[in-house]
Amino acid sequence: MRHAIYQFKAMGSPCEIQAWLPEDAEQGLLAEIAGEALRLESKYSRYRDDSVTSRINRAAGHEAVEIDEETAALLQFAAMSWEQSDGLFDITSGVLRQAWKFDGAYLPAPAQIDALLPLVGWGKVEWTAGSIFLPMEKMEIDFGGMVKEYAVDRLASLCLARGLQHGLVNLGGDLHAFGPRLDGSPWMVGIRRPRGNGLTAGIPLLRGALASSGDYERYIEVGGVRYCHILNPLTGWPSNEWHSASVVAPRCVIAGVASTVAMLKPREEASAWLQALDLPHLLIAGHDVRSHRLQVAG
Repeated sequence: MRHAIYQFKAMGSPCEIQAWLPEDAEQGLLAEIAGEALRLESKYSRYRDDSVTSRINRAAGHEAVEIDEETAALLQFAAMSWEQSDGLFDITSGVLRQAWKFDGAYLPAPAQIDALLPLVGWGKVEWTAGSIFLPMEKMEIDFGGMVKEYAVDRLASLCLARGLQHGLVNLGGDLHAFGPRLDGSPWMVGIRRPRGNGLTAGIPLLRGALASSGDYERYIEVGGVRYCHILNPLTGWPSNEWHSASVVAPRCVIAGVASTVAMLKPREEASAWLQALDLPHLLIAGHDVRSHRLQVAG
């Protein structure tokens, strides 16, 4: 067995696959597997005019758009996530980025947010296993809150399908361990310090996925208050409960949605909500650190 690392860029993030390969593994195996992330980026990116996302959004208020089985499965997961989060995870909320730019130290006018909120609401969407219709012009969907995590899981599944048993997929910090390191030891995943530099903790991961959300990457500060890119679809305003939320789950797409929702949950509710879903987690807000069912190294 030989240890291999394949690094690439997808979905605006540095990515890598680490794995132990049999000596007779074909040349370029990891690069071939990584191509799945590029396929999904091309298919669902809102920045591409020919993507499924753009096609659906262009038809808003006019006609239904046919969808394939993969897209229908993603919409089913989005619908389930919306329901289980009481509306805090909503793939129609991307339209709020028209108000929130995060490129200067100013806040959008409340009237601008209020004008966009009627366009937000998964409950308005009409969809079946074969089609989707956004009933209002200028309404949008955005798979950005889940497609990178879905890609992590797809790459992990492809690694297993090709006979690999020890490895880790990492797409911009969203992770899926499809087996321990070759010696049986876990992967040690560093959790970024929400304020300042460096890491605040390490989490061992043998199998399964981990995703983190935080207020430390895209944000603005106005009047000493930090406003991050994680927006509450019910109010149109950013999360201000937690500095970071890290969640472990069998699949990265579950961990990603759960960490996003946890960031939006009130301080007294977030951990209880994650515990009810039986999801190990680490929540940080200043000196308020809450860990459940995780072995955390400080």
